Amino acid sequence: MSSVPLAASLVDLLLGLELGASDKAARDRWSLEGVTWQPKQDGVIGVGARQFEASALRLASGALVLEIDRIVVHELVAQLRTDAGPPRLSAIQAVEAELSGVKLHGPLTVPPPIRAAWDALRSAGAAAPDTPPADAWSLGPLGEADGTVRGEITDAHLLFDAEVTVPIRQGQIDFNDATVEHLGPDSRMGVSRLGLYVDAPNGRSYLYQFASAPLAGVEFERRGALLSPWVSERGKLQLKAFAETMLRQSGGGQGQGLTEQARLLLGRTAISGEVQLGDGLLAVPGLQVRLEGRGEGRNAVGLHSDALGQGLAVEMASLSAGDAVANWRGAQLGCDRITARLKLQILVDGPHMRFILDIGNCKVAGARVDLRPHPDVPHT
Repeated sequence: MSSVPLAASLVDLLLGLELGASDKAARDRWSLEGVTWQPKQDGVIGVGARQFEASALRLASGALVLEIDRIVVHELVAQLRTDAGPPRLSAIQAVEAELSGVKLHGPLTVPPPIRAAWDALRSAGAAAPDTPPADAWSLGPLGEADGTVRGEITDAHLLFDAEVTVPIRQGQIDFNDATVEHLGPDSRMGVSRLGLYVDAPNGRSYLYQFASAPLAGVEFERRGALLSPWVSERGKLQLKAFAETMLRQSGGGQGQGLTEQARLLLGRTAISGEVQLGDGLLAVPGLQVRLEGRGEGRNAVGLHSDALGQGLAVEMASLSAGDAVANWRGAQLGCDRITARLKLQILVDGPHMRFILDIGNCKVAGARVDLRPHPDVPHT
């Protein structure tokens, strides 16, 4: 059974998006099989379909565009309410959904809490919006992260060219193991109560300055006995606790950030790296998901950038997560489990940023959408 008006109206009711074909040379296609219609009490109508399939879709909301080569939804059930006038969609559930060739792209409009953190990275003393709740951030997968991040700084206008290597072991950066190699005697990285620094042959320079100390997740440098000026331990960062604290402080508008020298360095720094995330709850304001599958090598992240001032690419060959809940445009979306291949590109063009998110081999189990009023996402 094929019904373009019904399928299109469901999408319009759910998302309020412009609907069209992803390829102008090919028409979008829709099909519904095993459709049921069951009026219930209290002005509720149950609508079901054994299978819903669509291909060559293009959904747009302003400059934000979602393209889907193919989507298949199994055992779809929706609720329409008629107790307050025209029928309106209130909830959708599906046993399983499969998607391929998904691309989401548009300008990068960062939510206020994330923007506050980004501003804190770029400049000290940046003003911030209302502080999110203290428990709005949970970066559990960083607690068991393992990998290596490498940076290559090449610029004739700077003091030196350098190759930086930062190992991550069991969610911890030990600056005794980090290296900064360049012509002449090598430099060393570390963390003091003032911030993250580099000790070069010509003296100490701070890359990132803390608003206050002590911070959670930081083991500061230690010097030798008897007031020795020599540093015996360079310090450590516990990534989960440190990153959560920094995000919360950024949301509160506390003055901290990269130094001017560090911003120049990062803008001309090429990076690469591989980080295996651990299992656990990942939560930011409005979104939470529980990563799982570390034992099978799932949720490994690859990083690449020819120059951070121009953009960054992040790839995850095998995302595996469960218990996902998100708030978006007044709706609450969730699923029991999701697996996919992801590639996110962030592109910088002067003051503007845009993103391209490619999703492949995506399978979603226990998908649900609730359009009724509800509180913010709870943590579990």
